[in-house]
Amino acid sequence: MYEGVVQDLIDELGRLPGVGPKSAQRIAFHLLQAEPTDVRRLADVLMEVKAKVRFCSVCFNVSEDEQCRICRDPRRDRAVLCVVEEYKDVVAIERTREFRGRYHVLGGAISPIDGIGPDQLRIKELMPRLNDGVVLEVVLATDPNLEGEATATYLTRLLRPMGLQVTRLASGLPVGGDLEYADEVTLGRAFAGRRAAE
Repeated sequence: MYEGVVQDLIDELGRLPGVGPKSAQRIAFHLLQAEPTDVRRLADVLMEVKAKVRFCSVCFNVSEDEQCRICRDPRRDRAVLCVVEEYKDVVAIERTREFRGRYHVLGGAISPIDGIGPDQLRIKELMPRLNDGVVLEVVLATDPNLEGEATATYLTRLLRPMGLQVTRLASGLPVGGDLEYADEVTLGRAFAGRRAAE
């Protein structure tokens, strides 16, 4: 639609997750109208992120150091390990301030349709972390969708014979939600996970 480098910019922005064609166009024109120093600062930060950020050698969370701040923190409970699909899941869990253990980032979920099996995930890196007897509980915090459930089921079958307590995050109705708007699967899980009233 546009010529040359402007269309190239729109195309590249459109490749970003969650950025559709209209958003890509809006961002491109915002950048064209921005001060050159603002655009340079954005470009510098993008280059710096690519140069400095890597994955933690222990849990595969995002880090600028060999190990992330969570793995380096001696106050974290080493007996509880939370397994998540992506590093952004670590951020979501940390925001709750409820979990004080450590993490392991798989790098995705089992998805045969997308050609992702257990070998494409960081499961082989998880196993040595569980063999030293320090970890007593593994919390499976994969997404409550088909791929996340398949991954949790696979890991449960793999880890239970090791004598570890394997737990799964509760799922069901959101706080503040209405029963009439809940789908059958969500409502079914809420019933299956019911607990004693306090």
